Amino acid sequence: MALSLLHLTLRYPRCMRVRVLYLGILKELSGQDSEWIHVDEGSTVRDVWARLGERVPRLAGFQRSVATAVNHSYAPANTVLREGDELALLPPVSGGASRARAEIVRAPIDTAAIAANVRAPADGAVALFDGVVRNNTRGRKTLYLEYEAYEELALKQMNELADKALSQFAVRDVRIVHRLGRLEIGESSVFIAVASAHRGAAFEACRWLIDTLKKTVPIYKKEYFEDGAVWADGDAFPPEIPQLTS
Repeated sequence: MALSLLHLTLRYPRCMRVRVLYLGILKELSGQDSEWIHVDEGSTVRDVWARLGERVPRLAGFQRSVATAVNHSYAPANTVLREGDELALLPPVSGGASRARAEIVRAPIDTAAIAANVRAPADGAVALFDGVVRNNTRGRKTLYLEYEAYEELALKQMNELADKALSQFAVRDVRIVHRLGRLEIGESSVFIAVASAHRGAAFEACRWLIDTLKKTVPIYKKEYFEDGAVWADGDAFPPEIPQLTS
């Protein structure tokens, strides 16, 4: 009897449930925002991706560019999943314990208030970046944009970027605000303020923050034109972020 039970256990592994989140264009390819799937115990991120690819072949084209996160932290493809884990599939983005210096909002960004609040008497410079929705993309008239994000991880990554900027560029304070939802022409999508005693450090930190945010933070942009809509192409994830091929 014991042998029979062992044989059945080996032949039919126990199952567990994992929640899969689809971000950006992957949401459209899969036809849903998220789903619960049953997988064998001991399955890895790579195993789940392979199973999804069999069901939705169009996902296969993104294998070399998709990053993965488990329970709100980036995770490599060989990560072993557990019952109830949340696995997020992240196409290239169009982009800690310290106090929060980042925020995700859905209302218009109050850029003047942020710039005023970050300033202090010791500062000799406040560098600002205001990302604004423009009325065209590569010659096509833009009607409006929609932004979405894997919010928990996006906010965590934005705060980590602020901490890195403080340590790497010797600036005094940083604020990062990104807006989600529908944005009209001329509205601010992302606003960064960096305060420092010297302008050089403020400029460098501000440039580094927006460039790194666009490559690493899972926020996605969909552009709406007169003749259709497309997800904005993103840059490849940097090597330090685990991807399906890693």
